[in-house]
Amino acid sequence: MAHGFLQSFNKDLRVASAGTEASGKLNPNAVKAMKEVGIDISHHTSDPVDLYLNDEWDYVITVCGGANENCPMFSGKVKHRLHMGFDDPSHATGTEEFIWSEFVRVRNQIKDTFLKFYQEEIEPQL
Repeated sequence: MAHGFLQSFNKDLRVASAGTEASGKLNPNAVKAMKEVGIDISHHTSDPVDLYLNDEWDYVITVCGGANENCPMFSGKVKHRLHMGFDDPSHATGTEEFIWSEFVRVRNQIKDTFLKFYQEEIEPQL
């Protein structure tokens, strides 16, 4: 979702998403939650972080669960490492309504956090 929001703020940004435990597919609720706010991430993939180790990055931003602890093993060239922690809504249990509300809640938190990050850190550099 963070990838989708960053690209919606500026289509010229090079953004990639990767995980320490990538599944190769997106959670359908994440796709649905983003579609609800007009952003199509259905073409995104869940890639292993190893795909990006040989690239240079301005930022590596971890967003979920144990990623902050696992990501220091990222050995690629990175100017800035940040952790912006969010609950992983795919781990929510309970009724369908509750699980959906978790996707919406986390989506909104991600949007607010990454919009502030974009406006304060990235936009001034453009």
